Amino acid sequence: MRAKITYFITAAVLVFYFVLVGSRGLMLIRHGTAVTVTFGVAVLILPVIGVWFLWKNTQFVRRANALAAELDAEGGLPVDDLARTPSGRIDRDAADAVFTKRREETEDAPDDWRTWFRLAVAYQDARDTPRARKAMQRAIALHKSRPSTPSSPTVPTSPSGEPAPSSPAAPSSPSGA
Repeated sequence: MRAKITYFITAAVLVFYFVLVGSRGLMLIRHGTAVTVTFGVAVLILPVIGVWFLWKNTQFVRRANALAAELDAEGGLPVDDLARTPSGRIDRDAADAVFTKRREETEDAPDDWRTWFRLAVAYQDARDTPRARKAMQRAIALHKSRPSTPSSPTVPTSPSGEPAPSSPAAPSSPSGA
């Protein structure tokens, strides 16, 4: 709940900033000289980019939360039972151990959004936010393409019937190894 409140406060501050900057850009454009019009247009670009970025992030969070709710309803949401440091952070070794398990699950069922969701949580626990975000985006994309049926673990094969090489989208370890 605290994260939602923080997100909404930050979004509200950003929207206020966008309106303020946008109004200044319009004032510069109304001034009418070539220099002020150029600066006014340049200033208006910032709120447009900011609104787009805020919208994309809001969509991402809503979709990820919808997946979490669906996975929770199925009883497949990962349990947060990782060891923690005295400051409350997740112990890195415990996160790495869970990550290894989640990576193997995802490699076994690469077309199942549920495994990618759990992998994203494992990346986040291992403090690898960029990979966590990419894994969650993959889960969202897979959920959109097959929203109701979980994939059964299958081994992809080449046209000759032999197992195909690993997918380039295969997950990697949070340490980059």
